[in-house]
Amino acid sequence: MNLAYRQQLLPMEKVFRDPVHDYIYIQHQVILDLINTSEFQRLRRIKQLGTTSLTFHGAEHSRFGHCLGVYEITRRICDNFERNYPTQTPGDGGWDDHERLVALCAALLHDIGHGPYSHTFEHIFHTDHEALTVQILTSPETEVNQVLQQVSPDFPAQVAAVIQKTYPNPQVVQMISSQIDADRMDYLLRDSYFTGTNYGNFDLTRILRVMKPYQGGITFAMEGMHAVEDYIVSRFQMYMQVYFHPVSRSMEVILDRLLERANDLYQSHAVDAEATPVMLLPFFNNNFTLHDYLRLDDGVLNTYFSHWRDSRDQILADLATRFLDRRPLKSARVDATTQPLIPTLQKLIEQAGFDTHYYTDINDSYDLPYDAYDPKMKKPRTQIELQQKDGSLLELSTVSDLVRAITGKVSGDQRFFFPKEMLSKNAENDLFKPIYQEFQQYILNDRLVVPH
Repeated sequence: MNLAYRQQLLPMEKVFRDPVHDYIYIQHQVILDLINTSEFQRLRRIKQLGTTSLTFHGAEHSRFGHCLGVYEITRRICDNFERNYPTQTPGDGGWDDHERLVALCAALLHDIGHGPYSHTFEHIFHTDHEALTVQILTSPETEVNQVLQQVSPDFPAQVAAVIQKTYPNPQVVQMISSQIDADRMDYLLRDSYFTGTNYGNFDLTRILRVMKPYQGGITFAMEGMHAVEDYIVSRFQMYMQVYFHPVSRSMEVILDRLLERANDLYQSHAVDAEATPVMLLPFFNNNFTLHDYLRLDDGVLNTYFSHWRDSRDQILADLATRFLDRRPLKSARVDATTQPLIPTLQKLIEQAGFDTHYYTDINDSYDLPYDAYDPKMKKPRTQIELQQKDGSLLELSTVSDLVRAITGKVSGDQRFFFPKEMLSKNAENDLFKPIYQEFQQYILNDRLVVPH
């Protein structure tokens, strides 16, 4: 182990000026070296919120800024734990500050495997950003791995274990990944700030103050319950008002179909030679390397979309134009009683000249605002524990009426997306006017309805 490098502090701490945290303090040489790697700098070119900036125009912030923010919150947690809850004897549940560096590196690098327009890209090309994060950390070909190796040969695997939630110390894992972790706390505050909304604001300073380590991970002092409640409600509001916004989801559907169409044309050898997306071919062929993946960012995809505007394939050209010029699909809420109407509506959309495979979608967005631990779940969540004065723990929903009211309640909706043209009211000379009129009988107040 290179103890000198592990413990090496910068002669003078460096700072990043941040709109959310004011200053982000860089104190360790290894953290500065990781920030300066090509893999980490690539995150400047990937938007944190993908298509959401087409709804909330301020949301142009990057994964780079978010990762720095998660690092900064984790650094503050470590400072609090070291000062107030240091371990005295092995196994006493206190904080061992030898864990600081692995926690800080995992916080900084937790999103390094995200691709362009991350979740849509993952869906189309079956990539897994978490698995790619681990690969970036552990592959000798990356600059990130070479920096981590300087700490010790097994250090990259230790940082990867935090990401994979297999690291032996649950305190470190829960700092980065739990129902109230540095990742979520930063993205709620950051996304709220950049979208110009207030839904995601909560009292970060108070939450960090009442956070405590214990043998099973991280707990919160009982007197901090209301700050934790506020965080849970903020998260709920951000999902309902921002992350599940129908226009953002609509643009995501267009993006999804655009990449799918390009892939379909390539597979059928119908793609224009001059518009062949060379950097996407490894993904179309389902045979990509880590190097191929790291070459991609939002700008690469947007450049191909600009080329595809002029494609001879009308569907590809139209979808590229809709995406670049922000022409979202429309949508209506669907429930169990109206879902059987969708084939009828798709038939009308087809009669109006649209290929329903590329121009319609049924899209679900659901989230649990808070979920108590259930070991029978496929991926059981870490519940939030409150610590009483005698040291005993209580699960949050057993003492908070507010949280109990939303625990286990799935929120969100299911929507049917379709071309905006189907709602046209001014189609006097349009051949499809009768089809539009028939279609519109099924839509009322943003919902599918059975026509009378």
